[in-house]
Amino acid sequence: MSPAPLGIMAALHDEIAGLLAHMGPGAACRRIGMRDYYVGDLYGQPCVVVLARIGKVAAAATAVTLIREFDVRAVLFTGLAGGVAPGVNVGDVVIADALLHHDLDARPLFPQYEVPLLGVSRLPTDARMNGVLAQCAADYLALALGRDVDAATRDLFAIGAPMLHRGLIASGDRFISDADTAGGVAHALPDALCVEMEGAAVAQVCHEYDIPCSVLRTISDRADIAAPVDFAGFLTHIASHYSNGIVSRFIEAYTG
Repeated sequence: MSPAPLGIMAALHDEIAGLLAHMGPGAACRRIGMRDYYVGDLYGQPCVVVLARIGKVAAAATAVTLIREFDVRAVLFTGLAGGVAPGVNVGDVVIADALLHHDLDARPLFPQYEVPLLGVSRLPTDARMNGVLAQCAADYLALALGRDVDAATRDLFAIGAPMLHRGLIASGDRFISDADTAGGVAHALPDALCVEMEGAAVAQVCHEYDIPCSVLRTISDRADIAAPVDFAGFLTHIASHYSNGIVSRFIEAYTG
């Protein structure tokens, strides 16, 4: 009996383009809820790869479908994020130990950030998945990034010696592109490493279904006034290399 598949999600096509190309034309495609779910073998493992689209509702709907329709054994979300903590720079990689909805505030009925009726604000990810993912990310940064992305492109984005970070990621339904807003998130959540728009929703769904999950983010910008330009350029020239390079290693290594 073959193992249950891994679910691989991203918000933008460039973030999974390399994975879909490697799946090849033999992958089956099921269209559910305006999303295409590609089912097939990827780096020796059964996988379902899907473009979730942007935002927490889109991510949650896609995660539920992966779990209920495809019976995935684990979910990995890969994509870009804006760094907010000091020392989290463009080209770095962040793996979420936990995620939080930074725009969730149901006070006075519930404490700020707490998911109503769930009793938690910081949504955990899977420690075992994170350990494998961290090793894969470290290996990619040390061994393959320099081959995949030429020196001129790395210089263009000021990518020197990228670092791997693990900790809190903050999610919200807003693309943060000004220093004041980014600073507000950092002040309210001083241990938040970066901001993005989907991860906490995926973590919440997986928490409620008791499915292991991990969230992998590559820093494309510093969530400031330059973010729209930095994000777009990074997405076009670099994002697929990081995503394919790290996720391919993870798929080969993860046996959960």
